[in-house]
Amino acid sequence: MPQMSGPTSQDGHASTARRVLFLCTHNSARSQMAEGFLRARGGARYVAFSAGTRPGGVHPLAIRAMAEIGIDISEAAGHASKGLDTYLGQPFDLVVTVCDSAAEECPYVPGAQRQEHWGFPDPSAATGSEDARLAAFRQARDAISARIDAFLDADRAS
Repeated sequence: MPQMSGPTSQDGHASTARRVLFLCTHNSARSQMAEGFLRARGGARYVAFSAGTRPGGVHPLAIRAMAEIGIDISEAAGHASKGLDTYLGQPFDLVVTVCDSAAEECPYVPGAQRQEHWGFPDPSAATGSEDARLAAFRQARDAISARIDAFLDADRAS
């Protein structure tokens, strides 16, 4: 992934952190999880963001599933559903759509140097008991975790 000047550091020098935006429909689960993982695992090399084409609030079961593994994506940790318009015109090294509908609605995001699609099933669509629905969020969390780890491994190798 090419390097680009991002935000400035405290000493006023340009940062070489790579700006990554995760995009889904409601910015309630998958994109929030991906942002949380990249923030937790990417270190200073990345600045992670997430947004939705129709934001709807961070899902409580997404917060719970991530908390189980020590990553806080609650509002207290600075996570909130945001619309894509929040970031329009900003430069991103990579924009990743994590749901099929966002990929269809946003085939091109202005300011993105590169776009990729990492499709994950929507855990919010799960029905049944709370335990059954939480299991769907855990599955999504684990799949996103593996994809973030593969992304970081490939980036370190390049």
